[in-house]
Amino acid sequence: MRTTPINRAMLATLMLAAAGCGAPQEKPAETATAVAPAPVPVAPATPAFQPFDVMEIEHTVKDYAVWKKGFDTDSTARTASGLAFLAMGKNTDNANDLLIVMRAADVAKAKAFAADPRLKNVMEKYGVTSKPELNYWHVIRHTPDPNMKTWVTITHRVKDFDAWQKVFDNEGTAARAAEGLADDALARGIDDPNVVHIVFGVKDLAQAKASIGSDKKKALMMSAGVEGQPTIKFYTAAE
Repeated sequence: MRTTPINRAMLATLMLAAAGCGAPQEKPAETATAVAPAPVPVAPATPAFQPFDVMEIEHTVKDYAVWKKGFDTDSTARTASGLAFLAMGKNTDNANDLLIVMRAADVAKAKAFAADPRLKNVMEKYGVTSKPELNYWHVIRHTPDPNMKTWVTITHRVKDFDAWQKVFDNEGTAARAAEGLADDALARGIDDPNVVHIVFGVKDLAQAKASIGSDKKKALMMSAGVEGQPTIKFYTAAE
């Protein structure tokens, strides 16, 4: 039987359709999903240093262990007066000579606490054998080292604090560190702002003593306007 032209055209169309059905279909291109970058952790900002006030008490005790129990027992009264414990040291020349440093939220309250006859009775009860020496300081610099076990306090009066501070800053922390002294605190007297109180951390006691007692250091103090002899005391941390 002969195939008509129309039939041939239809046949061709059917063959193309069949071929198309068997051919693999291309998959639509996948759309890439944008992945947001992981947030970079931001370290919390270090709060700016804020000057604060402290009360220091120095006295001698008969037995440190007995006194310490009384001191701990009296913590409620200290807290009520706005005092917070900061540090305690034993004098390197006599371990029963103690230095207690407390942050004072209100200096007037701290002075009232110290003047209260109740405190005198507590001290006597727990073996304080000397008249307490009290000082109040306005701390303008503080770089505490939690690993510091030995420190020295240097207290002296100066003619002019600003002039003295320029000499102190020109000497620099690096020079003092080379002498075994690590800057810890710089304070001014609350009752007399020209009284300077400095605290240095000490890594090598012999080196620190040699540095502080050197002619070079004495000449530097004189050039800075230090009046009279400085009071220098070394302490080790009390447990």
